[in-house]
Amino acid sequence: MQTTITFILDDKIISIDFGNSSKLTPTTTVLNYLRSLPAHKGVKEGCAEGDCGACTVVIAELIKNRLRYLAVDSCLVFLPMIHGKQLITVENLKINSEHLHPVQQAMVDTDGSQCGFCTPGFIMSMFALYKNHTNPTRAQIDDALTGNLCRCTGYRPIIEAAAKSCIKNGMDHFTRDESRIIELLKSIPEESVHIETDRQRYYHPASISEALELKSKYPDADVINGATDAALRVTKKHALLETVIDLSGVTDLLYIDESDTAFTIGAGISLTGLMPRIKNDFGALYSILEVFGSQQIRNFATLSGNLATASPIGDTLPVLIAYGASVVLESTRGKREIPVEQFITGYRETAKESDELITAVILPKPAEGEIFRSYKISKRKDLDISTISSGFKLVPGNDEKVESIILAYGGMAEKIKRADTVEQFLTGKEWNRITVEEAMQYIDDDFNPISDVRGGAEMRRVAAKNLLLKFWVETASIEVV
Repeated sequence: MQTTITFILDDKIISIDFGNSSKLTPTTTVLNYLRSLPAHKGVKEGCAEGDCGACTVVIAELIKNRLRYLAVDSCLVFLPMIHGKQLITVENLKINSEHLHPVQQAMVDTDGSQCGFCTPGFIMSMFALYKNHTNPTRAQIDDALTGNLCRCTGYRPIIEAAAKSCIKNGMDHFTRDESRIIELLKSIPEESVHIETDRQRYYHPASISEALELKSKYPDADVINGATDAALRVTKKHALLETVIDLSGVTDLLYIDESDTAFTIGAGISLTGLMPRIKNDFGALYSILEVFGSQQIRNFATLSGNLATASPIGDTLPVLIAYGASVVLESTRGKREIPVEQFITGYRETAKESDELITAVILPKPAEGEIFRSYKISKRKDLDISTISSGFKLVPGNDEKVESIILAYGGMAEKIKRADTVEQFLTGKEWNRITVEEAMQYIDDDFNPISDVRGGAEMRRVAAKNLLLKFWVETASIEVV
């Protein structure tokens, strides 16, 4: 067990002992740590909530003897979360005093920077793209840059710089140094980290058994597994998280098991890691994940974390209900499985007991003929909070009638909720426009939405009805075998 964290920065091992630091705490963000150093002022704080990308850095982590490069929002990452990893900032990219990295040089050549405040973040997102894709498509470039906002240059030259530079199979001076970095990372013991200061306890367990023991001992602890939501309490509300159990180092949770009937997704799998595995079998879930935050957010966020927040506007929750997904809960007392629909009990409330952890999500494979869709309405397409989210499932029966249907909505009530009256009306009836338009009117019986900064109550009612109509438009011509 360690009481310090260790990582690589500037090509060398860095250790931080929080007990001997008067400035750093276990919930100090990587952004604030870097800004405290004299040679790492390139990283900027624009929003402190993962919306602008000015603080983007790249984390290199060791996966099966290879380095994986991930762009992340450093304003949402606590220092212990980079234990055992390499931290790369914009200052590390230049080859030497006379030569820039290809992505930096391309930004210069295309005049991709004006005021320059956002430029380091763009450069780091482009660097991650450079390391992971050669000759990326426009869609891949757009996705890589979605989490970075620019208010003066405009995106055309920046996109051009990304396309111009990412043509070398990821080869650069980092490639030449990878063997040495890998050996340095291997030298960092893969042990639990237990940090205790005068005001905080921060536990970074290495096994699920240890994590369960900690949750039993500290039932009121804040559990994080990505922290893309929990970190906002620190950065925006300046809250003190007195006891934290950080599951990001629990390798037992990093798995995806596939059987004939279902996928079991370990709670540690990031949304980025999940997406390619579920693309073919769970298209509606994949579709909603494409507009879930940004790539920087998805690189750390987890499905279990989105479930644990029980947000009434959680992007994934309605579609998980439509798929009939279940949550696996574990404690030192044992393990149980509960459907997502029953797991969410109220406004940000769940059926999880105080000593339990979410350890997996089970996704049943769709049966033949079942049709799924997910929709998200927000003020902008990418990197935005839902005004309304939805997950729908249709099981067509004989004679073009509805055998069964699930219509789950977010943003329409205090929790994710199904349109029960609409579902009952449609069951057994013909799946045609006349029936659907009649069913749309029952939305008013199922929901009484509120008005807030994202949308008015009437807008939500109309939009919810129109999503049902859209579902019919998209499925009416599907021939069920």
